[in-house]
Amino acid sequence: MSHALKQVFNKDKTFRPKRKFEPGTQRFELHKKAQASLNAGLDLKVAVQLPPGEEQNDWVAVHVVDFFNRINLIYGTISDYCTEQSCPVMSGGPKYEYRWQDEHKYRKPTALSAPQYMNLLMDWIEVQINNEDIFPTNVGTPFPKNFLPVVKKILSRLFRVFVHVYIHHFDRITQMGSEAHVNTCYKHFYYFVKEFNLIDTKELEPLVSVWVGSGR
Repeated sequence: MSHALKQVFNKDKTFRPKRKFEPGTQRFELHKKAQASLNAGLDLKVAVQLPPGEEQNDWVAVHVVDFFNRINLIYGTISDYCTEQSCPVMSGGPKYEYRWQDEHKYRKPTALSAPQYMNLLMDWIEVQINNEDIFPTNVGTPFPKNFLPVVKKILSRLFRVFVHVYIHHFDRITQMGSEAHVNTCYKHFYYFVKEFNLIDTKELEPLVSVWVGSGR
């Protein structure tokens, strides 16, 4: 990880504290296993595969939290440049606009600035992953029936962060020398959601041309 990315761990309003796994728990061991695979330089397509003998929901839960932490970190690096003035609409270029909807204030899809959207998104995901009824942490506690639908919604919304960063702020990532790290994080995310069919292919379209065209 570049020095610039390490510097993001601060109390900036757009960056959230890392969600950590409790040592000695099954999730902690799975997290270590996943990190070991990445650190060993395994092909990312192989690294995302479910380890033998493990439960898929546990593996997915660990990765959702990990991606939340990593993408928070990436967004934190460009948050000072993602303002109401520079990004009045949460978008991924002229073809893709993302509107916010939730169960509380924004019951209908609402156009917001990118920083507004990001703040609401990160707050919303934090609530989901800290909810024991959705992401149980005790061994033996079953996952709820709506676990995968919630996960798919979390990941599809996190993907929009990648879209916005790549299309509107990648020059800043490049200036900081963090391009390789962000590209690797995106590839890891992409192979994971494809492996477990967690995001519709159509939703992934905004970055297909960017990825192929740039050779990333």
